[in-house]
Amino acid sequence: MQYVGIHTQQVRNNIKSLLLLLLFPCIILAIVYAFVAFLNMQEVPDGFQTSHIAFDAMATNEAFLMTLPWVIGIVGIWFMISYFTNTSIVRQATGAKPLERRENPRIYNIVENLTMTCGMPMPKINIIDDPQLNAFASGIDEKSYTVTVTTGICERLNDDELAGVIGHELTHIRNRDTRLLIVSIIFVGIMSTMLSLAVRLLWNTFIYGGGNRRTSRDGKSGAAVIAVILVAIALAAVGYFFTILTRFAISRKREYMADAGGAELCGNPLALASALRKISNDPGLGHVDREDVAQLFIAKPHAFKSEFTNMMSKLFSTHPSIESRIAYLEQF
Repeated sequence: MQYVGIHTQQVRNNIKSLLLLLLFPCIILAIVYAFVAFLNMQEVPDGFQTSHIAFDAMATNEAFLMTLPWVIGIVGIWFMISYFTNTSIVRQATGAKPLERRENPRIYNIVENLTMTCGMPMPKINIIDDPQLNAFASGIDEKSYTVTVTTGICERLNDDELAGVIGHELTHIRNRDTRLLIVSIIFVGIMSTMLSLAVRLLWNTFIYGGGNRRTSRDGKSGAAVIAVILVAIALAAVGYFFTILTRFAISRKREYMADAGGAELCGNPLALASALRKISNDPGLGHVDREDVAQLFIAKPHAFKSEFTNMMSKLFSTHPSIESRIAYLEQF
């Protein structure tokens, strides 16, 4: 793989972050416009007792412009709150707690030595009480950058292996990958919530609205409501699918770059390869039920693995396989 300098990688990821900030709202606005267009479809007579459904562009544009400020306001507020509270969201989802030097000087010293080696500020260190093995980096700026490890990875890796893993996570911070991931997590979460709300609304309509259809007119009205909700679900599903695809903007090379950076920092590529091999046998944080947060991890927990997800992950995963990463490291 062609070498890319740290500054070049930072610039590329900043550009990707900006593109994601533009792309995700465009997807949401396109979904809203399509839904408004559906609501403004009108029945137009063709002739004697015949008609067809036509798209009313003027009515759709007017309704969309009236809806636009609300959509921008809601999504904007949602994004800002999630963006600046991402640290607490990740901590709550994973159960991570701050780690002080006196509690585990070994881990603290490894992180400190590696940051001094690459000349970066010391990030916060969190630990998760989990006997399995995993680690991840998070944060959007120097005040929130954090390296999180499990108790299992601290106990079952030697110093060289642990230095390789921590170097990998520090490289994510140096490359500003974490900021890119936080942006994608937030917008995927927005689309996922929209889809969930539409499905719940349809379910409630069937459960609580079915008994009210006493007349033909009520029946037509109920059918129209269900049709609107079904269209909302379909559009939300399409939007969710496209936001998932935008994770490809976070290239799989991001993990190879972090592996290369970790190997360079610890000075022992084979130690990181050995660590990845151990982690792949027992990746932890299985109690985390949010797959968007799980994409931060150095290895995917078994809780998210199944025959179907394994097949889909080959198509949509932002992480290359552990085997390919180990093979890459062993080429150094």
